[in-house]
Amino acid sequence: MTRSAILKLLVTLIVLISLFPVSFTVQPYTIVLTGEHFKQSFSSDDFPDWDEFGDSGSPHMPEDELDPGSWQPIFEPASPSQATGSSNTSTTLEALYFSGVSKMVSAASSGDARLMEEAAAEIENAASEGHAHARSVLGFLHGMGLMKQRNKAKSFMYHQFAAEGGNMQSKMALAYSYARQERYEIAVEIYAKLADVAVKSFLVSKYPPANEPVRIHIGAEENEEVLMSFRGEDAEKVQILKLLAQNGDAEAMYTIGMFYYLGLRGLRPDHAKAVSWFLKAVEKREPGSMAVLGEIYVRGVGVERNYTKALELLTLASRQQIHSAYNGIGYLYVKGYGVDSKNYTKARECFKKAASKNDSSAQYNLGVMYLKGIGVKKNLWTAYEYFKKAANAAEPKAFYQLAKMLQTGVGLKKNLQEVNSVALVLKTCKVFCSLVNVFILSAI
Repeated sequence: MTRSAILKLLVTLIVLISLFPVSFTVQPYTIVLTGEHFKQSFSSDDFPDWDEFGDSGSPHMPEDELDPGSWQPIFEPASPSQATGSSNTSTTLEALYFSGVSKMVSAASSGDARLMEEAAAEIENAASEGHAHARSVLGFLHGMGLMKQRNKAKSFMYHQFAAEGGNMQSKMALAYSYARQERYEIAVEIYAKLADVAVKSFLVSKYPPANEPVRIHIGAEENEEVLMSFRGEDAEKVQILKLLAQNGDAEAMYTIGMFYYLGLRGLRPDHAKAVSWFLKAVEKREPGSMAVLGEIYVRGVGVERNYTKALELLTLASRQQIHSAYNGIGYLYVKGYGVDSKNYTKARECFKKAASKNDSSAQYNLGVMYLKGIGVKKNLWTAYEYFKKAANAAEPKAFYQLAKMLQTGVGLKKNLQEVNSVALVLKTCKVFCSLVNVFILSAI
């Protein structure tokens, strides 16, 4: 294999098994169910005790709980020492694992074959001592034949050990493997657990709706102009926006706030800075900042939860034609937060206003109301229609509900094969890019 081919495979490896939790805009996914999928009748006993709406009273799950073994410290270390795993690690094995991963990333960027061999050796040493996440990496290396002889049996074995140790990517690989073998019961069981973890991170709306992928490049072969966009605080666009914002441009304040809120353009997510910029923009009546800040006060991200302030800001935003704000207001009414009492009628009205403008979160929330009969008569067909619209707009929670309907036979006829398809898309919405299917297909 030529050096160029090896480099391409290494870059593919790094991109597609990037074990740091990153959200991407998912490719369009059209769900088609016919009348044959639906039950002729149903009863109230059909409805298991599903979560109705994300409870903002629960703390947001840290990323290391969502995705154990994440490579995020490699790409976004809180301090220089974290990039090598020399701090914030409790064991020598953890340090060895992070050292190996760091070298693998560097080798992919520089084309240093010797460094790649050294990285693989460190990862293998950590794996031999029982490190679950190192075993997961070995599973992918053996699956694709990178620095290791391609061996499907070893790949499966390492993924099995890694999954038992809590590694999310190996669980995903195993579930996909079982689905390909038409062992749907096992696949669905694994997917269901993965989906439950993923959906816990979704509350009022998609958070974050999109993060930009880390740029991995090979020296001068990468477009320098493109790289300039990902240099964080030093990026020219960021500097220009900050200058405009400091001179009173409200839209620039909002944009900078979003960069910090979502971690865009190479900036590390910084909720305190994001809130600061949003507050300045709100003072200038910038409507987008009102809506986002309202969500922030509901979630308690970087600020104390304050439902009263959230309602005030969301209301102001809705009056300026920010239709997604109606979804937030509806959420407050359905939960009874920041208002006198729960009011399902007002909640439904707000959700419908947002849904009429194709807000996928509002479509999802309406689906839940009709599924559970919250303030409306239960109607599985209507619930399905709203979930389908939301899912086709890449709303992860809608995939979750559709998968559960298919898994449990609530309204829809039980179909484990289709559950696997829907659950796979749900997981790719949160943790992997939409190309992960291609990677796992060739890796196990």
